[in-house]
Amino acid sequence: MRKLVYFVAASIDGYIAAPDGTWDFFGAPDTSIAFMTEHFPETLPTHVRAALGVDTPNRVFDTILMGRHTYEPALQAGITSPYAHLKQVVFSRTLAGSDGVDVVADDPPAFVAKLKQQPGGDIWLAGGGNLAGQLLPAVDELVLKLNPVIAGGGIPLAAAGFHPHRFVLESSTALADGVLVLRYRTA
Repeated sequence: MRKLVYFVAASIDGYIAAPDGTWDFFGAPDTSIAFMTEHFPETLPTHVRAALGVDTPNRVFDTILMGRHTYEPALQAGITSPYAHLKQVVFSRTLAGSDGVDVVADDPPAFVAKLKQQPGGDIWLAGGGNLAGQLLPAVDELVLKLNPVIAGGGIPLAAAGFHPHRFVLESSTALADGVLVLRYRTA
């Protein structure tokens, strides 16, 4: 069965974006990009892959799941298919579909349960915090790029209310730029 992997950057205090949805306060240090290029090249947007000359096949994921707010910055930049090298699914009740992106208004947990039964690579849950909160019971693995910054507020890692989910640490990789890549599986 395919795994649902929540792969996301976060601050030390557990925020994945600023209150306005931006995440530029994390920066894009060269060592983090090099790590992603080597281990998770498919997590780089298509236009970034092209700019960096990354022509590596997908290693882990063949599908990306995004909430509308995660997808919105690409639309505002005029990019309708930010991960053209993946099957792209955006959960929204207000957006219309666009080339290369499936917009799904269905219940996310039910949709993901069916998706996990289909053949293919693992499924990347890219965010946001609201969608991650809804899908937390279905998450099989968490890959957290913990950035050396305290945000003090913003969009939480998973907006699920108080509902603890246990994970077991599988590995940790300290990058030279201070980012700690933590890989967990569900307990």
